[in-house]
Amino acid sequence: MTTLTILVTGGSSASGIAVTRALGAAGHRVLTVGSNDVRIKAAAGEAGHSATPLVCDLTSLESVRELAATVSGLGIEGIDGVIHLVGGWRGAKGIEDQTDEDWEAMERSAVTTLRNVSRVFYSHLEASPHGRFAMVSSTTATSPTAAAASYAAAKAAAEAWTLAVADGFGRAQSGKAGNPDAPTEQHSAAVIFVVKALVDSAMREAHPERRFPGFTDVEDVATAVVGLFEQPAAALNGQRILLAT
Repeated sequence: MTTLTILVTGGSSASGIAVTRALGAAGHRVLTVGSNDVRIKAAAGEAGHSATPLVCDLTSLESVRELAATVSGLGIEGIDGVIHLVGGWRGAKGIEDQTDEDWEAMERSAVTTLRNVSRVFYSHLEASPHGRFAMVSSTTATSPTAAAASYAAAKAAAEAWTLAVADGFGRAQSGKAGNPDAPTEQHSAAVIFVVKALVDSAMREAHPERRFPGFTDVEDVATAVVGLFEQPAAALNGQRILLAT
């Protein structure tokens, strides 16, 4: 098995811990990234498998560039995968009370962070024989409601950007980017995991009366992430993979 180096952003979340743990158990080197030093170190410890905790403000392009420099300083030549798990939720009653503050918060968390990470690490993923970029989106991106307008619009924008990354991989690896000598075999892929919402063991323990219908367990997301590195890039690139039950 090839040991890959994978960056997990939003690493202090329940999904981040689950994904980091699963990737480590699969034998990969995991760099888990969060905005708070205490929380990300605790999350890395919970995930185990010697995950490396790193701190970065993903809303700042300069900070993400500094993150890349830190990774290089660890003696890592390239990143093989970026699993983007930065989320957030803002809702309202309808269209008229969608606030600017809610939109700006969603744009920063769902779109800006993804744009920054994908731009800085794009060349790593495109060069890797096993390059993978993945984000988690919501079913509301394609079936938006008035109450979730800001959230749905931000998720839709993040999906569009991810599909553009997929197009970049496809063109670079098929000769479409003006390079007739480009390899014909696709080896990098960008994908979108689609869920209704996420649930974890702590949520179930806190609300034993709830059934969480249609929710996706973070452990199922983790399993799907590990599977990305076991499937051909050509079959994955540009796919929206539904994990909602």
